[in-house]
Amino acid sequence: MLARQNWSKNVEFLLAAIGYCVGLGNVWRFPYLCYSSGGGAFLVPFFLMLILCAVPLLYMELAVGQYTQNGPVGALAKLCPLFKGAGLATVVISFLFTTYYNVIIAWAFYYLFHCFQSVLPWTACDHDWNSPNCWDGTATQNYTNSTTNTSYLGPAMKPNGTISPTEDFYQSYVLERSSGIEETGRLKWELALILLMCWVIVYFCIWKGPKSTGKVVYFTATFPYVVLVVLLVRGVTLPGSLNGILFFIRPKWELLLDPKVWVNAAAQNFNSIGIAFGGIITMSSYNKFNNRIIKDVLVIAVVDAITCLLAGFAIFSILGNLAENQGKDVGDVIQQGPGLVFVIYPEAFTTMPVPQLFAAVFFFMLINLGIDSQFASTEVIVTTINDHFHPQVKKYLKRKEVLVAVVCALSFLCGLPNVTQGGYYFFSLIDHYAAAVSLMYLAFFEVIAITWFYGARRLGRNIKEMNGSTPNIFFIVCWYFISPLFIFGIWLFSMISYRPFQLDGYDYPVWATVLGWFIAALSVLCVPIGMVHSIYQAKGNNLWQKLKNSIVSPLDDPNEIFHLNLYNGGPEKKENFDAI
Repeated sequence: MLARQNWSKNVEFLLAAIGYCVGLGNVWRFPYLCYSSGGGAFLVPFFLMLILCAVPLLYMELAVGQYTQNGPVGALAKLCPLFKGAGLATVVISFLFTTYYNVIIAWAFYYLFHCFQSVLPWTACDHDWNSPNCWDGTATQNYTNSTTNTSYLGPAMKPNGTISPTEDFYQSYVLERSSGIEETGRLKWELALILLMCWVIVYFCIWKGPKSTGKVVYFTATFPYVVLVVLLVRGVTLPGSLNGILFFIRPKWELLLDPKVWVNAAAQNFNSIGIAFGGIITMSSYNKFNNRIIKDVLVIAVVDAITCLLAGFAIFSILGNLAENQGKDVGDVIQQGPGLVFVIYPEAFTTMPVPQLFAAVFFFMLINLGIDSQFASTEVIVTTINDHFHPQVKKYLKRKEVLVAVVCALSFLCGLPNVTQGGYYFFSLIDHYAAAVSLMYLAFFEVIAITWFYGARRLGRNIKEMNGSTPNIFFIVCWYFISPLFIFGIWLFSMISYRPFQLDGYDYPVWATVLGWFIAALSVLCVPIGMVHSIYQAKGNNLWQKLKNSIVSPLDDPNEIFHLNLYNGGPEKKENFDAI
């Protein structure tokens, strides 16, 4: 068997896991969801979902990876071969994720490079690339005082249909956004080269496995917190910041009756912690067998929750200042997704002293937030291939470093459609269908495979093998009942409330929607395909025998070993087992 690398220190694993879980979603998704889903009242379903669903499933995935010492496919195949396709599906999702997520990091680098100018390029509409709709508020017009019948010059009224310089910079210069996905346009070579640079960075972060990744995360996982604290301190000192914070946390209790709010709370936890993406199982598979799991679970969950709150306060304090400067309500300047970090935040920086410094530090923070999640997702693919095709990798590629290069190169090529003039529409389409649509479906099959077919109590005995004590009954109950029911309910509500995907009022053509569902099906179909393959490979003289054997885990059950030892050698064998 291939000798498995381990993290040099447990702190390196913790930092890598925190870097993987804490990403751009904490900065641009949580604050908006909190604002739109009840303000401070949203924290009730958020923390309830965190405790009853996210934390138990994080514990489950950490235990599975550490015990099996395999990536998601190998881990599920060892626990319940029938559902190994669910493990493969997480690898497919991770691959799709890597193809477009690195594009966000490329955008952040593009902004960072433009920060080193005497005047930030998104502050005015006097550039050659500005569209006719750009409006920076500097235009004037003649007014007539009807009382004195005298004329005077004043600021012109903002025409309808105009956009701010920051929005125009993002759409007309960075993206060169076309009118729709059907208008692909040309490849933006500047972004393509930056994307290539991002992949080179990812390569050197993971090319030596945990040994190289563990050194990188000391900086990439901690630097964003320094910046968030600085932004929070700066934000609360700005005029209007209190209005922004109150707007963020003011409870709207009536919204808790809306099922969509609870779905948003669960989706935020799943996407933030990375449940069913394969990254947690992969990273924990490099842990030492006796690593204390519950400690890691609590640290990761607490840090992730604190980051969401820290980012929310930092962002809304600055948005409150921006709203006051523009004479608007905070709700009129808030956006979600890329619009928040690439339009609203750059606009806020233009009103601060030394805007170049604040902008550069902010975009460098985004790069660090994104790169951790990116190289962890890439490692899922590399680990899976190396686990299952190591002889072929050794024969044809010679070294794991070459395999990493091949995976990075393929992901880079698949990501190029995102940096065309119509790339933003493709980026949004794959972001929606690759993970959001199919994630709960895959999470449900992963959970029932591990907790129902393999057995939650059996997993608890595996944890006792590793750590010397079984998990609290709370986790067993959550694994058996609460978490699967929550996931099924969220998936069912998502299907019932499904609406065709739209982007800023743009309706995708039918062929693009079909493409989106095809992208979603790439991961979903792995589950039934894996079932067919497992049944075909299982021992048995007929289909029923093969089906039964495909459900049985090839791993030894610690409980059965204990009883066998008692039968063969007496009670003293129990002491030997407890000492494992």
